[in-house]
Amino acid sequence: MAETKREIERKYEAGTDVALPDLTRIAAVAAVVDRGVVELDATYYDTADLRLARSARTLRRRTGGDDEGWHLKLPVGDGVRDEIHAPLTTTVPRTLAGLVRSRTRTAELLPVVRLRSSRDVRHLMDGDGALLAEVAVDTVHAERLAPDGAGTATWTEIEVELADGGDPAFLDRVDKRLRKAGIVPAGSASKLARALAETEPRTKPGPERKSANKTKAEAKTKAKAKAKSKGGKAKSKKVAAEKAEAEPAATAVLAYLRTQRDALVDLDPDARRDLPDSVHQMRVATRRLRSALRSYGKILDRRITDPVGDELKWLAGELGIDRDREVLTERIREALTDLPRNLVTGPVRGRLRTWSAARRLGSRRHLIAVLDSRRHLDLLDTLDALLADPPLTDAAAQPAEPALTRAVRRDYQRLATLVEEALAAPPATQERDTALHEARKKAKRARYAAEAAAPALGRPARRLVTDLKALQTLLGEHQDSVMAREALRDLAAQAHAAGENSFTYGVLHGREERAAAAVEAELPGRWAAIGRALVV
Repeated sequence: MAETKREIERKYEAGTDVALPDLTRIAAVAAVVDRGVVELDATYYDTADLRLARSARTLRRRTGGDDEGWHLKLPVGDGVRDEIHAPLTTTVPRTLAGLVRSRTRTAELLPVVRLRSSRDVRHLMDGDGALLAEVAVDTVHAERLAPDGAGTATWTEIEVELADGGDPAFLDRVDKRLRKAGIVPAGSASKLARALAETEPRTKPGPERKSANKTKAEAKTKAKAKAKSKGGKAKSKKVAAEKAEAEPAATAVLAYLRTQRDALVDLDPDARRDLPDSVHQMRVATRRLRSALRSYGKILDRRITDPVGDELKWLAGELGIDRDREVLTERIREALTDLPRNLVTGPVRGRLRTWSAARRLGSRRHLIAVLDSRRHLDLLDTLDALLADPPLTDAAAQPAEPALTRAVRRDYQRLATLVEEALAAPPATQERDTALHEARKKAKRARYAAEAAAPALGRPARRLVTDLKALQTLLGEHQDSVMAREALRDLAAQAHAAGENSFTYGVLHGREERAAAAVEAELPGRWAAIGRALVV
């Protein structure tokens, strides 16, 4: 069973004759306890083309120390990583292999580097004898294993790791003390990164020595650039505006698609670990990708992108199974909490738990199967290929402003048509419910189109994004009410069949009807308030 630990640490350069300063002079440190030297032997695994290393992820099998086993480290922030530990086995644990699958895909995980370290450990303790941080002086010997082999390197470094639950500000105090002693931060983010850099095969020729004339020319160019810099600031806004106007339309669209592709890959391990909101955010990235491919079909050839959109629609549907259930269950649970006790009759909460559990049965297993499926991995490969060699149309080379504005306007006009149809439909009818649901989907698409265009189009697009998000939220509230009423009818039927009192479900159904009516009453004013500078 894998266990997760949040690791907060800092690394420093150290010579072979490094001498740590007196660490008891750090505020809050009452004692420095020498824990002795431990020998560590770690083999790092990656694909042949180092996909994990390139994304700042490390997977290793380590013996020695009190935490020997497999360790997968996932970046969280600057100097912060989640370390996931699994027991020592001869092969990569399936759980850890799954957590990097969105990056490795079908590529084999191979041993690439072996690190043998002599770790001299000291514990920084407070006045109550509690651990504040661990300071380790590591003498490291690195050996390249695959795919190139042969390279070796040796160095000494210092690691300062915060104790579990410690205040990250304490590391600032340690940092100040070490810097005062002349110890500087490490140039590499991890031992693996340094090992790969220092054992890389020297197949490329060394840099050519610059001629004196070339050096003088470069110096002259730099001097001119420096002389122009003072006047350049006054022209910066004009230059930026001209650059935005001349920028091809495809640049903004591809940047947006690349961001969503990256989110889809980054969120995969979070979804597998069942981290809060991860599946939902993964689904949102999927929808944004599909929406942008459709909205900007004049820029990216839809004969190529439509099949990709179909696969994205499939993935969004698979990811939505848990999300829809969670939203409905929480909505009904909150509504129950708000009801006076005398209106709650029968085992309503128990019935809701049973209904919710039945819907969830097997869903986590199903999610992992989807993420591991060849269909999903092929989709990720297809997105990579599409971004590496985009199917651009002739319109892709047009200036960004007019091309992107036209695309946003088209999506807005589709939305406007559906909103008008919904407002014209009889209130509290299935016809209006369906029209409002379709309007909600078009509001999302128009919003995502404006999001993609915002870096190029600026404030009008950003304002439209804000307005459409508010409209989408309002229409989402209406659709949630529709779905909640359907769930309540299902619950009432189950309760009736079991001989239970179904009165409470009727009360909740009536409240959902009033909630939907309130949304419908608010919609005309909200629609009228949307800023239309960009789209009319």
